[in-house]
Amino acid sequence: MLRNDTTAPRRRSNQATLIPSAGVRTDVDPDLQELVLQLDRAVELGDPQRTTAAVKRTLSDLIRAHRIRLAERYFEPLPDTYARRLLHRDERRGYSAIVMTWGPGQGTSLHDHAGIWCVEGVVAGEMEVVQYEMTDDADGRYRFAPRGRVHALAGASGALIPPFEYHILKNALADRVSVTLHVYGGEMTHCHFFEPCDDDTFRRVGKDLVLNG
Repeated sequence: MLRNDTTAPRRRSNQATLIPSAGVRTDVDPDLQELVLQLDRAVELGDPQRTTAAVKRTLSDLIRAHRIRLAERYFEPLPDTYARRLLHRDERRGYSAIVMTWGPGQGTSLHDHAGIWCVEGVVAGEMEVVQYEMTDDADGRYRFAPRGRVHALAGASGALIPPFEYHILKNALADRVSVTLHVYGGEMTHCHFFEPCDDDTFRRVGKDLVLNG
């Protein structure tokens, strides 16, 4: 869950081969060099708990120090939905980084992360985050209980580690764009959204995720 401090938390069927990080990544934009090198080292720890803790520290520290410099296109919202734009993909280490751009009031419905760990940091603006726990799964119907709500400011970061991977995200600002950076332990190409039914249960619906330009 996102928290307003530096200590705040897809299913990978095969653990990625660990590639020792070098001091310079010639394949990475110079503006992202420091971020990517620190993400490389975090992922090389090989354990989801240790990796997500290290990624959280990295995102919070670099965002607060204004050392993550994103191109202007990452701050451009879409009219009807939030944008998902690829920032970095490391196929050998098995992780990816996606920037999400949220127009005023844009958000998600309740969803999972397809069994993949994720660390999320607020780069700009403010986000509302509600964490849920699945309490029942019977006959294709699901029940959830809220487990916390956070109003996350720029520099806040948090993690989702399956099976604790259910939440709702929303831009908390009615008049400004918010931007978040998501680091995944894989490439999240799909997930499940949960649509409410009439009896306090939810129906699970698969959704393919696309990247925007």
